[in-house]
Amino acid sequence: MIDQSINIISFSSEEIQDVWKKACSEMELKLSPTSYNMWIISNRLTEIKTDNNHLVCIIASPSAFYSTQVKKLFQAEIKQALEKTTSMPIALEFIVGDPKITTQQKKQTSTFSPAVVPTASYPSPSTTNRVESPRVENLFSPSIIQNASISQAEFQAKKTGLRVDYTFKTFAVSTTNEMAHAAATAVSQNPGTAYNPLFLYGGVGVGKTHLMHAIGNNIILNNPQVKIIYCTGEEFTNDIVSSIQTKKTLQFKNKYRNAGVLLIDDVQFIAGKNAVQEEFFHTFNAVIQQQGQIVMTSDRPPHEINLLEDRLRSRFEAGLMIDIQQPTFELRTAILLIKSKARGLEIPMDMAQLVASRVDSARKIEGIITSLRSEVELKGNQITKELIDKLVQNENTTPHQRLKVSPNDLIRAVANHYHIKQIVIRGKRRQKGIVKPRHVAMYLLKDVLDLPYTEIGRWFSNRDHTSAIHAYNKIAQEMTTDELLLQEISAIRMSLAAISR
Repeated sequence: MIDQSINIISFSSEEIQDVWKKACSEMELKLSPTSYNMWIISNRLTEIKTDNNHLVCIIASPSAFYSTQVKKLFQAEIKQALEKTTSMPIALEFIVGDPKITTQQKKQTSTFSPAVVPTASYPSPSTTNRVESPRVENLFSPSIIQNASISQAEFQAKKTGLRVDYTFKTFAVSTTNEMAHAAATAVSQNPGTAYNPLFLYGGVGVGKTHLMHAIGNNIILNNPQVKIIYCTGEEFTNDIVSSIQTKKTLQFKNKYRNAGVLLIDDVQFIAGKNAVQEEFFHTFNAVIQQQGQIVMTSDRPPHEINLLEDRLRSRFEAGLMIDIQQPTFELRTAILLIKSKARGLEIPMDMAQLVASRVDSARKIEGIITSLRSEVELKGNQITKELIDKLVQNENTTPHQRLKVSPNDLIRAVANHYHIKQIVIRGKRRQKGIVKPRHVAMYLLKDVLDLPYTEIGRWFSNRDHTSAIHAYNKIAQEMTTDELLLQEISAIRMSLAAISR
């Protein structure tokens, strides 16, 4: 009840329970079911105190481990939900156990506190300034593990082989991938009817696999009973070989052809393997005929997958094909902030932008986050420019892979990236839109294949070797200041790595 004359607010135990119930309902709308079920409902709002012009809410968790994780990961969401429910500024305090619940009350406790631990070991804050820590062996006792068990959807996703942290919520969207994100979302909401098959292609670290896992996770969330099969092209191949060796081909066919959703990562791996392509052709037809959904990822579009059978290529191209480009600076920043928050690591915006300006792919960003988390949590270091410089330097000191591609492959990759014809790049025209791709191609022929300058000049209408030297030096110099050019060179390298054998 509220006494306006002295501006003191008091809450009965019933009102406190009602406040927490409404706050939980608010959080349930904003958090993923996995996060809500695993981390929120096992806590309890035990007390609301008045402190000047705000309220202090005491949140009790079933263990020290729970309390630490909830405070680290969901403090902002809990505070926001309670402020919306009470219409008052809120400060939070986190304790272990619930000292005010009697034995009788524990038998009657609601679904919002299924994991309250025995209270004898945890004195009330009102009677002592010290909260006794639980014994270490109790942190992972069978009861705590049972209360922290993962949801059915998460269990099913892990059983399928999906990464539960690869969801649409943790996928950063920008102009380079917004179409792929929209299509993937539509497929996950209406599998078998929207964009079937869905074919996502692009270089390394652009988010293809993340979107594929997000599709699977969302489908399972909506229908945990659906039969989803996720595998890579290599795993599909190995399954066929194993089934032939063990004379279990019928089991193999039943497994794949009866899938409600078939997710194949790096499908280009099956190209050139006749028996594998034969089986995949029949699997593809069987899944489509029973209105199952097929999603595939590849490092290149179907028409660029060498040794892929025409009948498979035509089926891949019959659905929706989407090219996912390399992430922009803004997208890389967003990716870093989202992924670091999901791992409980707070990175200041200026530090996140510094990393994004120095790292060219989402895959490398994950490596930087892992290293930063290790430095902060294990070594107690602060996130500084010097630390980031050190980690980025380590990440980027890996030498470029020696690529086994021909000059013609390289020039084609550059032409495809800039959406112009090879004959134009290699020709004599000097328009501005042609000169840059031509210079990039010359630079890469030297940097990647280490061709002599005289030979590089011959690939471009028999130009003099001095033209090739000028192009190489110009691009090398511009890469030190032009971030967009650096991204373009990196994207082309990734395309070359994908076709290198």
